[in-house]
Amino acid sequence: METITGAMLWVLGGLAGAVFTMPFRKVKGWRYESYWLVYAVFGLVLFPFALASATVPDVVGVIGRASAATLAMCAGFGALWGIGGLCWGLMIRYLGVGLGLAIGCGLCSATGTLIPPIVKGQAASLVADKAAAITLVSVFVSLLGIVFVGLAGKSKEDELPEEAKKAAVAEFDFKKGILVALIAGVASAGMNFGLQGGGELERAALAAGARDVWKGMPVLVVVLFGGFVVQLAWCMQQNAKNKSFGDYATLARPATMGVLFWSGLAGVVWACQFACQKAGESFAGDIAYISFAIVMGSSVLFSSLLGVCLGEWKGTGARTRAFLAIGLAVLAASIGIAVAAKMV
Repeated sequence: METITGAMLWVLGGLAGAVFTMPFRKVKGWRYESYWLVYAVFGLVLFPFALASATVPDVVGVIGRASAATLAMCAGFGALWGIGGLCWGLMIRYLGVGLGLAIGCGLCSATGTLIPPIVKGQAASLVADKAAAITLVSVFVSLLGIVFVGLAGKSKEDELPEEAKKAAVAEFDFKKGILVALIAGVASAGMNFGLQGGGELERAALAAGARDVWKGMPVLVVVLFGGFVVQLAWCMQQNAKNKSFGDYATLARPATMGVLFWSGLAGVVWACQFACQKAGESFAGDIAYISFAIVMGSSVLFSSLLGVCLGEWKGTGARTRAFLAIGLAVLAASIGIAVAAKMV
């Protein structure tokens, strides 16, 4: 049951990561950088701190007792994610939900799962036993799935007229989208680097009386705050450049209160994916690092299916749909393989 519970939490996190952009569709009249800042305040600061405060006694004291090195590392990797996160929104704008999240999450999954053990000098642990070897296979299977989804995207660009592309994704641009997806995918892996580097904070949370399932919440607070600093700086720079500070002045108006609600909701849903990841790790034992692969892999799967439902692949030919179907099947298989590794 512990294996099933952990896997369900990770898959639920992946679902949150796939659908978090949907509330943005309700945002009207604001510049991108303005509503993105509202999303960041809720998702990277308010919600994580509220969740940690509700589940960890004296969360401020727990964080305060951690060493400066641990805090700097977690926040620093969060800042790296922050850079990738800025590209994440652009990636969705240029590629759409389905293709964008498939490529970005896939790259993020591979780098975020493989690099932490290597950096810690534990590369041998990736093939140390049968479970580790199966986990490694799941990562490479996931990459294969990404290749097929990418081929589907390129095929889509080649066969659809410009009008059809714009109908599904208003700013569709495959070349720009692939560039920002590469940056978003690799830099965003900093999230898992930070989440896996907060062992000191987790031990302090347990010592303070937190339940094992919630011990990672202080880590989440520190990592996401590092990301928030980067995103705050970018949003302020864009507000100044585009003279869009006036957006915030309209928040008190009933007609624009929806911006606060929908952008904030997007932030809360987004943060839930990593709250689910850390909560699920308490059931994983020595191979908790596969949590990131499962969260990202399931996010790719759900986002691709969402893209189909949203009509982002409407009008494509048999070849494109075949590439997409194969990609989705392979991605689903990679999740199954990763879960199997936990059960070995």
